Amino acid sequence: MSSPVRHLAQAGRLDRFFIGGEWVVPQGTDRIAVISPSTETALCEIPLGSAHDVDRAVHAARIAFQTWSATSPQARAALLNNVHALLLERAELFATALAAEMGAPISYARAAHVPLAAEHIRVARDNLASYPFRTQRGTTAITREPIGVCGLITPWNWPIYQITAKVGPALAAGCTVVLKPSELSPLSALLFAEVIADAGIPAGVFNLVSGSGAEVGASLASHPEVDMVSITGSTRAGVLVAQAAAPTVKRVAQELGGKSPNIVLPDADLPRAVSMGVAGAFRNMGQSCSAPTRMIVPRAALQQVEALAVAATEHIVVGDPFTQATTHGPLANRAQFDRVQHMIEAGIDEQAKLLTGGPGRPSGFGAGFYARPTIFSEVRTDMTIAQQEIFGPVLAILPYDTVEEAITIANDTVYGLGAHVQGTDKEVMRAVAARIRSGQVHLNYPAWDPQAPFGGYKQSGNGREYGVEGMEEYMEVKSILGFYD
Repeated sequence: MSSPVRHLAQAGRLDRFFIGGEWVVPQGTDRIAVISPSTETALCEIPLGSAHDVDRAVHAARIAFQTWSATSPQARAALLNNVHALLLERAELFATALAAEMGAPISYARAAHVPLAAEHIRVARDNLASYPFRTQRGTTAITREPIGVCGLITPWNWPIYQITAKVGPALAAGCTVVLKPSELSPLSALLFAEVIADAGIPAGVFNLVSGSGAEVGASLASHPEVDMVSITGSTRAGVLVAQAAAPTVKRVAQELGGKSPNIVLPDADLPRAVSMGVAGAFRNMGQSCSAPTRMIVPRAALQQVEALAVAATEHIVVGDPFTQATTHGPLANRAQFDRVQHMIEAGIDEQAKLLTGGPGRPSGFGAGFYARPTIFSEVRTDMTIAQQEIFGPVLAILPYDTVEEAITIANDTVYGLGAHVQGTDKEVMRAVAARIRSGQVHLNYPAWDPQAPFGGYKQSGNGREYGVEGMEEYMEVKSILGFYD
């Protein structure tokens, strides 16, 4: 198994940024250790960027925009095809990086993180090939043009997946980008920069500057030559980016927090609804903004739901991410481990019914950010664990007496990113879905659809990623009156 740290070190990438098509020495001297979540030891160190590094990257992107925005859709699609092919070719190296840097089980990195990331590039390529950049409305031409230089800020929980979800459509639209990946899980981003270079993407079209949100993120958001910022992160981080961007009146797309409901209707297939609901809530060790972490169930079926939920956790194997039998690895970092522990304690303090799990590491772990998959029942909607995003393997089961009450509970949150509805009567399910205030609703656990627009209502953000709508986020609309006779 190839070590991503050794690979990047030997290639001279770990202490460099990718700017203007070259691996350059950062201007700042600050560094940060990349910590293995499974051992709590340092994997390596990376440099932290400064405002000067951001300015250099933005300048490179601005110069490249003049030519990249004028390339044909066919030429951009061909280069995205190269990126897609290289991602698949180097899939094992990426999977190893994800297991090392954020604790994703190697099996899950191979099956989900990497192939789904590649799908974002494929979708961007395919949508670009057929997209009508100019349409006719009477005698007026409606054209869509690339917005310009885009600052992309991505998180630590789905590192390469979120990078491609932004970079793919931005490049397809004709924009140039400066990427700030999370400094907590930067290895896959450096590997992606290598893919960009080897795919033949022109110099300056893609640039990478690692660093903190307070320095690099804020510099990108406030930079007068950045036309748009897209951030995936916490609601708090999204607010800070929007505030920094406001004086320059740039577009800000935000994919932020969630507290997604999972309404189990009275006619649902309970064994399937509950077992897959637990799996969905705990996927990626619960570190998914759209995870269905509130299971809203009929009070009459509560005891059966509780038994099914506990049984579903028996299939979970928490362990070393490089062990094939492991289904769930550690949490990605110390701060997240501490938050999850705090939230579990809050559930206990508020007297929610603890069905399984609880505070502390699982038995046998003396180190590492390993958490116990935890399920609470008899949760009220006013409890902390029902309102705040935990971002860990913690599921809250909330009972209801009527479907109307279930919908009210589902909407009783400041978030509105994802939602699920389980049932048998499709018309009833569709009616319930129509009343849930969220950007996506999943009926009976459908397959993931990379063409389905993804984004939130309320404090879950604004704008959309994925599909055609994701590409249109990176475009401006121009009307040319009198274009057609």
